[in-house]
Amino acid sequence: MSNPNKTLLQQSMVLPLLKLGTLALRTICKPIANRLKKEAGVNPGFRQFIVNIAQANHRFTTKLQRRASGRITDAVIRPLNEERAVQAAADLLGELFAFTVAGAALVYEVQRNARGEARKEEKRQQELAVFRRRHEKMENEIEEMKQICRAFHEELSKPIEVPKPKELPKPRGLAWLYNFMCYQSAPKEIQQES
Repeated sequence: MSNPNKTLLQQSMVLPLLKLGTLALRTICKPIANRLKKEAGVNPGFRQFIVNIAQANHRFTTKLQRRASGRITDAVIRPLNEERAVQAAADLLGELFAFTVAGAALVYEVQRNARGEARKEEKRQQELAVFRRRHEKMENEIEEMKQICRAFHEELSKPIEVPKPKELPKPRGLAWLYNFMCYQSAPKEIQQES
């Protein structure tokens, strides 16, 4: 069984660790965004690529905000200037990187938990199989014992045939006197049995 105090401790530790992880992820993403800005300044093809990403994101968010506020959505949207677009694209790619890393960590954790649960389930199934085998073995033993008891009962319920005692021949000569004397001197319990 799990310790409820440990569970409570784990629950209270999750939120600070989550905040710390988010902070660490954002800290890691800032140098990546700065690197993207440098690359945009050096490589004109990459610069055009991230400017196009930033303009597309700007159009999408502006239309979404206009729809949410109930304003006209088919109005012309002014594009961002190039430096602002590079900045927005670097920020967007940095955030995209952060979400990708967080998503990958989440997927990894879910798969790890699923594997752990699968192992636990397999162990439970094995224990259940052992329990079932033991149960079947006990049922077989009980059935065998019932059969043995039935056989004993049948043997004991049969009438017992006691053979009649054979009559001894009458003693000859003085032997009858000996028998008579022994019979007279025997205890009363033996005399009553005969």
